[in-house]
Amino acid sequence: MLDPIISSHSLYLHSLLPQGLRKGITWQRNQTSLADFILEGLFDDSLTHLFLFSLTMVVFLIAMSGNTLTILLICIDPQLHTPMYFLLSQLSLMDLIHVSTTIPKMATNYLSGKKSISFVGCATQHFLYLSLGGAECFLLVVMSYDHYVAICHPLRYAVLMSKKVGLMMVVTSWLGASVNSLIHTAILMHFAFCGSRKVYHFYCEFPAVVKLVCGDITVYETTVYISILLLLLLPILLISTSYVFILQSVIQMRSSGSKRNAFATCSSHLTVVSLWFGACIFSYMRPRSQRTPLQDKVGSVFYSIVTPTLNPLIYTLRNKDVAKALRRVLRRDVITQCIQRLQLWLPRV
Repeated sequence: MLDPIISSHSLYLHSLLPQGLRKGITWQRNQTSLADFILEGLFDDSLTHLFLFSLTMVVFLIAMSGNTLTILLICIDPQLHTPMYFLLSQLSLMDLIHVSTTIPKMATNYLSGKKSISFVGCATQHFLYLSLGGAECFLLVVMSYDHYVAICHPLRYAVLMSKKVGLMMVVTSWLGASVNSLIHTAILMHFAFCGSRKVYHFYCEFPAVVKLVCGDITVYETTVYISILLLLLLPILLISTSYVFILQSVIQMRSSGSKRNAFATCSSHLTVVSLWFGACIFSYMRPRSQRTPLQDKVGSVFYSIVTPTLNPLIYTLRNKDVAKALRRVLRRDVITQCIQRLQLWLPRV
């Protein structure tokens, strides 16, 4: 009852102050809004959590090495220089940056005993994870289109899915997701934050940060929810449409070997799609009344750590071309091959 009265009196008294003093108070408020956030983190000092932290770091190293190896294989081996494997290299790059955005900061805070993250660091984390998540949603749609063209229109594949077309699709995925993320990050970080500024998460994820905002943000939350629906439901609809046509083409195939190849080509992608969108729907499309900080953390761990770790394993174990490329590279001097490839890319003086 007294809050509106106190606020109105405060504004009235603020207007009576000299201009210089008013600027000083405004500057102080701006400095406060740029203060550090406190990340709750995932683990405490118990032995059980120490074991879980060690396990998380092992998974993180597997994700880093697996995605890095996939990118290097596709760059080094000429037989993998096709649109399909170019898209796969972009997926690995997104996963590589994704795990690098959240886990190192969480590990640093846990090992140092500090839990703070700067305002700029929090905004950067929010922008990166949102950009990478949106780009991966778009990229999975592009990959389903690639499979659709390869199976349903194999004779026109070189035209419909040329290197130029694939590059344009990838650039569009990156740019579209980055613009969307930049808008949402700029609006969110423009709000005033109050209270202890403690983020009940291990990184600056939207649902955890938005709880610290002072004031009514109903309209903004509705806008974000609509954006999430478009980023999740629209890609799922497009991917499902692609696979309906793929299934029809596979049923019409007479050769059992062709059917097996088609299913082998699509099974890895469908597995990745199920893991990724399942985790995202669990994290972002549940009603607020059914959400808890623990559930948000579990969902985030799954799509920010587990999924990037499983993606290269799924494609490597189920893809004969990648496995053959790995054996070919292991027979040769890998360092020499990397240097030769870098020399081709570097401009000649």
